Amino acid sequence: MDWFKQASTSAVKSDQVFFAVLALSFVFLVFITAMMLWFVYKYAKKRHPKAEQIDGHVGLEILWTGVPLVMFLAIFYYGWTNYDYMSTAPRDAMVVKVTARQWSWSFEYPNGKQTDTLYAALDRPMKLDVRSVDVIHGFFIPAFRMKIDALPGRTTNTWFHPTKVGAYDIECTVICGAKHALMLSKVVTVPEDEFKAWYFGDENAPAPGKNLPVVSEGHAVPPTVVKMRTAGCLACHSVDGRPMVGPTFKGLFGQPRQVDASGQTRSVVADEAYLRRAITDPMVEVVKGYPPTMPPHKLSEADVTEIVTYLKTLK
Repeated sequence: MDWFKQASTSAVKSDQVFFAVLALSFVFLVFITAMMLWFVYKYAKKRHPKAEQIDGHVGLEILWTGVPLVMFLAIFYYGWTNYDYMSTAPRDAMVVKVTARQWSWSFEYPNGKQTDTLYAALDRPMKLDVRSVDVIHGFFIPAFRMKIDALPGRTTNTWFHPTKVGAYDIECTVICGAKHALMLSKVVTVPEDEFKAWYFGDENAPAPGKNLPVVSEGHAVPPTVVKMRTAGCLACHSVDGRPMVGPTFKGLFGQPRQVDASGQTRSVVADEAYLRRAITDPMVEVVKGYPPTMPPHKLSEADVTEIVTYLKTLK
């Protein structure tokens, strides 16, 4: 399970703090419990039928005040130095833009490549600029012990230094809507040469990590579907007729639709012009019976044409 893996330097440091505090807590649990049992035995009523006044002890009072204070300061320092390490990305870290939307993640690299799976090079730091286009999401990689909120209208930052090759879960930790539980992705860590071959290759370069046991299912489907998943289309719309938050794409082209436009209900035909309007300006005509929650996506004209062409094939 990812919860028990240590796949980054921050995971190691976080676990060190956690287990140090856990061990200290266990020692004091045993000590305090033993002292309680000893006092119950020593000062039982049958041994002391008459209560006695016990005077204070200055040395003990200084001891049980000073020791917890020193321990608290030590724990604070230990935790703060690790927090500072995890908050300050190295200057040579690759900066990747992370975009959260209901209900998917997308990643944009400095060279303009976009994916629905986060790819990272082994032993190379990566900085993440995290934002949301709709509601608050929680970007969480359990194996890296890394979590940060994705906020609308604001960019938050975090970073990681991967230390093990593998595919690790990315989860959303904030209940963000009906499909919150399905807002999942992967971070795939591969050797640096494999990452560079993909990163500096053309758009048809094979995705790294294809030999790993767990990879994104998006690489087994047509490139247009991968692009639609990255843009967030398939978080709300199915291509096989399954009901979701939005209407299915299967059998959509050429069919009549009842839409709400400017407060009035009217019938339109889902031709190419309608599909383009629905993608670029979805709030103008909202399909009746579905919530007006689709955000406009920043797709290029070529991307829109490619997606519309693909939707025509879904009979």
